[in-house]
Amino acid sequence: MTPSARTGAPIALTMGDPAGIGIEIAIKAWQARDQRTPMFVLVGDSEEVGRQAEHLQLDVSVRKVDDPMGAERTWPQALPVIHQPLGAPVNLGRPSPDNGPAVVASIDTALALTRDGQTRAMVTNPINKKVLYDTGFTAPGHTEYIAQLCRVDHPVMMLSVDELRVVPITVHVPLAEVAKAVSADTIVRAGTTTAEGLQRQFGIRAPRLAVAGLNPHAGEAGAIGREEFDVIAPAVKRLQAAGIDASGPYPADSLFHAAARKRYDAVICMYHDQALIPLKTVNFDEGVNVTLGLPIVRTSPDHGTAEDIAGKGKANPASLLAALNLAARMVEQTRRDPR
Repeated sequence: MTPSARTGAPIALTMGDPAGIGIEIAIKAWQARDQRTPMFVLVGDSEEVGRQAEHLQLDVSVRKVDDPMGAERTWPQALPVIHQPLGAPVNLGRPSPDNGPAVVASIDTALALTRDGQTRAMVTNPINKKVLYDTGFTAPGHTEYIAQLCRVDHPVMMLSVDELRVVPITVHVPLAEVAKAVSADTIVRAGTTTAEGLQRQFGIRAPRLAVAGLNPHAGEAGAIGREEFDVIAPAVKRLQAAGIDASGPYPADSLFHAAARKRYDAVICMYHDQALIPLKTVNFDEGVNVTLGLPIVRTSPDHGTAEDIAGKGKANPASLLAALNLAARMVEQTRRDPR
């Protein structure tokens, strides 16, 4: 098990791709801090952070620190940065494979600090996966990479806003292949991990899971597909037999309106857009990506690197602030339920 961090320990925040908006929103999150904002330490190139602050004309002091303890002393006066040097100059909006190793090293360092208990959670800024693939990165993304390092076989990605939580069974899978990728086992694993995470890290004693159908109208009694009968309903029964309050499959087109959202704590969805479209419609700016099933708390803003606006001062830190706040709440809830 991961050692418990000190109550006052900061959160480790990765820099993400330095050519995107990760550094900008980190600076803006520090600027927008108030008494509710959890302390964080940015793991990245301190000189580049200073350059971007100057370029964006953001009035912030940046200070290089050696460790999270130094971040605690620095936090009131300056944005603390554990220096992770880049391999090449940054051209905002144009990611470079030369900086790929530093992006991965930022993740590695933040994870190591959190697993050691020096930081209480990790929050990851967006990465450009294509650039990392060009440097030999083999994991599909952040979630899978962190899970591999933690030796977790089946992590679960949950997207969360105050009004809605969704879990996509398949993520970056072409729509034509979703039906083949959805199985009763994957639904049961995701539902089990989701229920455990909602209990332990969100304080929901008896989580209610709604399971969406795959086909329009949840198959309409088999007239528009058999997956609901052959795959999803049996998975729901297995979850119920395990003592989990799961129900469905439900037609996705009537599952996300305000009245329906009162009947569950999370929705198990069959594919990416079935989960992400309603969540981003309900609250586009404050979505948080949460990885369930890890021995640590890890969250992330629910957006990409936004290279089209990088360096223009337009990036909104709301999702990052929400990710930091949620990570802190999850840590506190885990301390109350240290299974």
